[in-house]
Amino acid sequence: MARQSYEQRKTGTESAAEASKELKRKKRMKLVVYVAAFAIFQTIVILIFSLTVMRIRNPKFRLTSVTVEDLTAAPSPVSFNMKLSAQVVVKNSNFGHFKFDNTTIWFDYGGVGVGEAFVAEGRSKARSTKKMNVTVELNSNNIPNNSSLESEIKAGFVALTGHSKLSGKVQLMKLIKKKKSAEMNCAMLVNLVTRAVQDINCQ
Repeated sequence: MARQSYEQRKTGTESAAEASKELKRKKRMKLVVYVAAFAIFQTIVILIFSLTVMRIRNPKFRLTSVTVEDLTAAPSPVSFNMKLSAQVVVKNSNFGHFKFDNTTIWFDYGGVGVGEAFVAEGRSKARSTKKMNVTVELNSNNIPNNSSLESEIKAGFVALTGHSKLSGKVQLMKLIKKKKSAEMNCAMLVNLVTRAVQDINCQ
């Protein structure tokens, strides 16, 4: 009888020990699952952060509107003189500000320079657009006589292009600085009849 009672106690103790081991094993498995899930979550967060916040893009530099302040044009002798007021924008889609240097916008007719506008250094805030106004005086002094300018003036319009390169640095969290540049290449038509600039197309 005593032996049977001993065997029962022994069996009970072993069962309790097995149950305790199984419970500890399940807890360890849960811990492993939690750690793995946290590691995967952290990896996803870091990946998203790298692809969005930490990805530094080139800002955009554009002419958005141009108005004519003064204009004279004649088909004979072929010539034009005009004063334009232009709004230029620097669109910064990065999560850090873009600090840019002085630059110049060159205006051409048929590949020949007809004037230039100065853009002062500045800063475009994170994920924002900075607007600036510039004034430029253009003339046809350097355009050769064999160009198509005479026919364009008679038709009532002059086709111009504006191009520039804006260089600077994007700064993220005061720790990361990366050189970036924004290029402007815009085409437009100056309507000599309405004295307006139309069809501004920037790439």
